Amino acid sequence: MWPILARFALTGIAGLYCLKMTALDRFTVRYWGVRGSVPTPGPTTARYGGNTTCLEVRCGNHLVIIDAGSGIRALGVELAATNKAIDAHMLFSHLHWDHIQGFPFFAPAFVAGNTLHAWCERHVGQALKDALIRQMAPPLFPIAFDAIAADLRFHDILPNSEFNIGDLHIQTAPLHHPGGATAFRFNYKGKSFVQATDHEHTDELHQPLVDLARGADYLSYDAMYTDAEYRGDHGAGHAGWGHSTWQEACKMANATSVKNLILFHHNPDHSDDMMDEIGALAAQRFSNTHVAYEGMVIDLLS
Repeated sequence: MWPILARFALTGIAGLYCLKMTALDRFTVRYWGVRGSVPTPGPTTARYGGNTTCLEVRCGNHLVIIDAGSGIRALGVELAATNKAIDAHMLFSHLHWDHIQGFPFFAPAFVAGNTLHAWCERHVGQALKDALIRQMAPPLFPIAFDAIAADLRFHDILPNSEFNIGDLHIQTAPLHHPGGATAFRFNYKGKSFVQATDHEHTDELHQPLVDLARGADYLSYDAMYTDAEYRGDHGAGHAGWGHSTWQEACKMANATSVKNLILFHHNPDHSDDMMDEIGALAAQRFSNTHVAYEGMVIDLLS
């Protein structure tokens, strides 16, 4: 029942998406991959989706892609089908494999005339370009990085920075994750969306994220585990693995007075039925809670 309710609740937000796509004055977020750690296709994850992290943000005539998990492949297919030159900004939260593994399958990267701006903070000194090159190097991949035909430009994100893509204003904050990760806040036309994954909670709320998310229209938060899973009540715990829980997501949403909470980066072991249960429980703690699913669209200007 919960996915039906979630979709119904978002129809007022997303129902005009197809019409909005032709307009320049828009601020939409579309989820192409919502799963954490590893793709999990199959009958038990069909409703919420099994692809790893990828979001499409449209602000005015700007296209921003957050992370290049396996979900980016389908986004690339849709973009390529337009037969138009693509100018996109790709923001990478960090370089763990589930956030870059789809890049070699992103069709627009192999088309001359396209322009891709790739942005990433240098966590533990690692450069984004080097990671992408190694991912496509033998014996890991059959096609070398130099097969990319698009104009691929790399940009460093400074810690705790702010920058603009046209009239879209972006703010960043560090997350608590092995090797580091970056949260993004998108501000456009008086509306705001925050993407915060991958993040592990601590005893106190993470102040950089509190400051970044405060008052946002939407907070999309790493809710990989339940508290019981995190503690290891019935097996191995997950402290130190770099992820948070849906209970902590609700705490963060309440503390920051965001208008909507989106549970994201779903555990590969969580079935659709379990996600239904988590969504219903979370809504009891923070009423405007939604569970991210592939194809979900938020229209912030509607």
